[in-house]
Amino acid sequence: MLLSSTFLAAAATNQSIDLPTVLKLAGAQNLDVQIARERLREAEAQRDAAVYNFFPWVTPGVGYRRHDGRIQDVTGNLFDTSKQQLTPGVNVEARLDLGDAWFKSLAAKQLAKAADHAVAAQQQDSAADAALGYFDLVKARAVGDVAAEATRVASAYADQLQQGVELGLLFKGDALRARGQAERNQLAHQQAREQQRIAAARLAQLLRLDPAVNLVPADSELLPLTLTATNTALDSLVAQALGARPELKQGASLANAAAKQHDAATVGPLIPSLGAQGFLGGLGGGRNNDLDNFGGNTSMALTLGWRFGPGGIFDSARERTADSRMRAAALANDKLKDDIIRQVVEAHTRVHSLRDQLATLRRALATAEEGFRLTRERKERGIGVVLENIFAEQELTRARSDYVAAVAELNKAQFGLRRAIGTVGGN
Repeated sequence: MLLSSTFLAAAATNQSIDLPTVLKLAGAQNLDVQIARERLREAEAQRDAAVYNFFPWVTPGVGYRRHDGRIQDVTGNLFDTSKQQLTPGVNVEARLDLGDAWFKSLAAKQLAKAADHAVAAQQQDSAADAALGYFDLVKARAVGDVAAEATRVASAYADQLQQGVELGLLFKGDALRARGQAERNQLAHQQAREQQRIAAARLAQLLRLDPAVNLVPADSELLPLTLTATNTALDSLVAQALGARPELKQGASLANAAAKQHDAATVGPLIPSLGAQGFLGGLGGGRNNDLDNFGGNTSMALTLGWRFGPGGIFDSARERTADSRMRAAALANDKLKDDIIRQVVEAHTRVHSLRDQLATLRRALATAEEGFRLTRERKERGIGVVLENIFAEQELTRARSDYVAAVAELNKAQFGLRRAIGTVGGN
């Protein structure tokens, strides 16, 4: 009773949804996509920060200094004095490790590209997950429809047998067997409705919709889709995947970033560092409390040099670290290529296998339908037995359920293949 009330409450907020809407919402509202976009913004900010390292910093302000007591002059004589000094002005300072700053800015640029490709990869993942969730929802509804039809047929047959028992024409045990089968079908129908509601809740989570709304597939019938050409060669699909998958582009950008960081550790220290400091302002002061005698004060200093040791030339540990990171990035990209090739092969194999299975299940369904029809004809002529009719109905229900499940899996597999070759949402 509680289960029925739950479904009735959900039915009051049913909302129809189709596959194009699912794909659109997956790209716009999915949390994983939004997280990837925030990481892209962070990478772009770090790229800009790397460029800012080429600019000096300015420190406007006022300096005050006072001395009372012993002091030593330039010739070494000691004497007592009281004096103070005031220096208002602007101080400009800059120290630029040209090699390090240059290569790190290039690395940051590559990391921003990698983050951009990561957004594209996450969008494809989210679209594929949403499509799979939609087909799970359609499958649950189709299985529920099969169970509902089986319940209707079994209940009608049980009612007929019960009438025969009440008239004293049939064995009560046969009526109980038929009623038991009808109850089992009713249970299967309830379980199918439960799975449909769960699938709707999971899809709503992916699309960030109100979970209280019961999503209902707009497609009234589950039909096999054709999303990829059946005669496309496997090597062609692999080549397409290697050229289109955003994960590979992301991996290439990460490898380029590691290479630039390697250059920063090996080539960067060979480029001299520049230093500059300038002051523009005034200087005033004098003995005791005298703050007169103000005048202009300008100073400037430039330096050019190299750094030896840690963080500079001959820092072998830093060079080995950068070399290992660069090699690891290249190996990770090679591993990703192998993984993508495997995904394409698996998805391609699954699509072709499910198409063959679907043809077999279609023939099995036709056989079950014909067997059920012949059994009903025998029953109507008074020849068939109760168990024969129950077995025929069970076989038909199983064949129908297997067929709609295979159709859903085929559609999911085709989306899996499109994800593997990097064309989810494409043409």
